[in-house]
Amino acid sequence: ISRELGIPVAEALERTRASLQREGFGILFEINLDEKMKEKLGVDFRRYVILGACNPGIAYQSLQEEIGLGLLLPCNVIVYEGTETGRSVVAAIDARKMMEVTGNAKLGGAAAEVNEMLERVIAGV
Repeated sequence: ISRELGIPVAEALERTRASLQREGFGILFEINLDEKMKEKLGVDFRRYVILGACNPGIAYQSLQEEIGLGLLLPCNVIVYEGTETGRSVVAAIDARKMMEVTGNAKLGGAAAEVNEMLERVIAGV
């Protein structure tokens, strides 16, 4: 699920945080990958932020069905600088595909719900 925007990364990031909140997601962590690349490797990398988003209710419900699901949580949403100056990209993981690796069909409904929410998040940025 992704969308390219004609706005700078800082603005896209702000809008993404707000859109996640509107859909009931909390942000558990934020990784500025470009800063980590500079710190760890001494290389410059385009602005790239990973947001670890989680809807507590759905996460709790899903963990009741599959305790090992924590390996796949949270849902990552990325915001990064596009190839053109002044443009950015916002993308989210496909929860259905992610949940398929568990082999637990009981998670299908939760995955579909999360995907619908993430689609609204991306559309709302």
